[in-house]
Amino acid sequence: MERADRGVGLGPPAQVKNRDIRWRTRRGNHVVLAHMCITKAAGWLLALALACASALGSAPAYASCFKSTDPAIRELQNLVDRDATKALQQVRERMDALALSGHAGAGLLAPLYAVQARAYGILELDAEARTAATKGLELAKLSGDPVHVELLSAYAENVYDAAGMAAAIKSVEAARAAQTPGSLAGTCLLITQGLVEYRQDRPDLAIASLTQAYRAATRSGYAEPRIMAAEVLSNVMRITGDYVQALALNQEVIDWDTRRGATLSLSVSRFLRGKILNLMGRFDAAIEEFSQARSLSVQVDDTQGIAYADLFVCSARIELGQFDLAQSTCDDALRVFSASNSADQMKETGGLLARIDLAQGRARDALNKLNEVLDRGGADLLPSRVAALYQTRSRANAALHNYRDAYADLAEYARRYAAANDAEQAKTAAAMRARFETDREIERNALLVRELRVAREQAQRQELQLRWDAVAVACGVAVIALLIYFLVANRRYRQQLVKLASQDGLTGLPNRRRTAELASAALAEANAAQQPLTIAIIDMDHFKIINDRCGHATGDFVLTEFARVGREALRATDVLGRWGGEEFLLIMPETTLEVALANLERMRTLVFGIRLPSSGAGLRVSVSAGLSTSTRHGRSLDEMIARADAALYVAKNEGRDLVRVADDGYLSTTSIRRTIRQ
Repeated sequence: MERADRGVGLGPPAQVKNRDIRWRTRRGNHVVLAHMCITKAAGWLLALALACASALGSAPAYASCFKSTDPAIRELQNLVDRDATKALQQVRERMDALALSGHAGAGLLAPLYAVQARAYGILELDAEARTAATKGLELAKLSGDPVHVELLSAYAENVYDAAGMAAAIKSVEAARAAQTPGSLAGTCLLITQGLVEYRQDRPDLAIASLTQAYRAATRSGYAEPRIMAAEVLSNVMRITGDYVQALALNQEVIDWDTRRGATLSLSVSRFLRGKILNLMGRFDAAIEEFSQARSLSVQVDDTQGIAYADLFVCSARIELGQFDLAQSTCDDALRVFSASNSADQMKETGGLLARIDLAQGRARDALNKLNEVLDRGGADLLPSRVAALYQTRSRANAALHNYRDAYADLAEYARRYAAANDAEQAKTAAAMRARFETDREIERNALLVRELRVAREQAQRQELQLRWDAVAVACGVAVIALLIYFLVANRRYRQQLVKLASQDGLTGLPNRRRTAELASAALAEANAAQQPLTIAIIDMDHFKIINDRCGHATGDFVLTEFARVGREALRATDVLGRWGGEEFLLIMPETTLEVALANLERMRTLVFGIRLPSSGAGLRVSVSAGLSTSTRHGRSLDEMIARADAALYVAKNEGRDLVRVADDGYLSTTSIRRTIRQ
């Protein structure tokens, strides 16, 4: 923050340079610069132009908004805050060392030029700061490079003429357009833009830029840019009359300076708080803040800060009617300003002392002081302060009965007051419009954020619902797949059960129950179609002897091989089933006895091919069979089976390895056997 902000007579955002000498103290440094040598005519014109462009107070000046990742450069950046002169010396030493080593590349020099520009700016060496920034920008040309942004900001913040500030605004806006919205670089450039707009006496534009930067700097890691925005914005709010906001923003800066232990910066922040309270008419509170600022200035031996605090304490005490105390503090301030030949501050102090003289009945002394202060018709003073000086001189002339002069001064006061009031109202209206538009933009942004949040929540709910739907579908598919699996498995299990219940486990042929079912079905179909059905009961000859001599394994082998041979010898429509033990039932639909005999003969021939082990020497596998047909022996399955069984016994009795056909004489197995015995 420029210490010149302490001076009421100093102009706006640092456009008004002290005409006789330039004295400004910025954060951590104060320096007396050489006299400005200008002619009286040129000086008067310059003062007039600058005074017309002035506003209340001056703008802050900052160290780096970016902190370098290079520890050495970062240390220099921090040193600029503490001692800019020492920082400049170290920068020069490093540049000289790089030049001697032959390693003075752009990547090493550009950051040093950025530090140099900031240090010059804090020391109010504006031309030197711009020169350093220009040299650095020739090396760091990429708009996305933090060093480029830092150099551009340093250049813009050290421009004070109208054309230069307009060009700086264009450069900053172009650089901002190349940055990512909300980025640190964009936020720092926005603060620079707001600062220059403040210097241009455009609080409406400054409010919009700085409010946007202040809100953008709320994110993590943006603490210093936020404080920088708050400090400038506090000044803008102060000159537009929004003292509540100005105090709130100023308190943020005070808290920041207190935490960092920045004594000189804290003295400036306290001083500015006193100015806000003074404008609010809270003079006792203002005196307390000015007194704290003075104590802090004493700690760092800041004589100019002490003088400014005394000056404003004097002003507040005058408003409270404490003229003797005011006289003392104003005299103290005047001694310091006179020693440094600070003409603007001397005139400001003279105006306050004139008010004290007038209040205490010393009208002649008051008039003399006011004539000195208004020696240039107020052209070298702030327009807002000149009107009050003419009013005070009018009162002094009236007290001395110089009514003509008093009337002239009163008329000049009215004219200047009206002009200043109109300008102030226009400025306030513009600032209010800017704040209104900013608030509307913030509200629109907040609405968009809310809508975006609602849309995001809806999308999340929809996504969650889709996930649950997908889970439900997956579960449904899994359940369906499981049901299908269970159904298929159950069907297979049932098929296996049916197979086990209807199939002989050894031969794989239908078992007795299944064979009987197939025979009944075949007989029903034959009766319905009036087609013949022939069945045969087949028995393995000498099977018990084979089992006894060769073992049960051989017996099982013989049965299995017979089942295989039978399937090979029979037609697809014939059914061979195991009837029990070594007996089998053969069902031959649509088959006459002649065809059935041929089938059995073919089977008997194939059975001869079943070989027995050596233990069965002298034995061979053969079968005997009995036939029965439905066309000759009625339509009952039981009767047909009985007749076939009777024919089998005949074949057995006649020597085995024979096929016999049942006739009408074979009524039952029992009668056959009885006939055979007879």
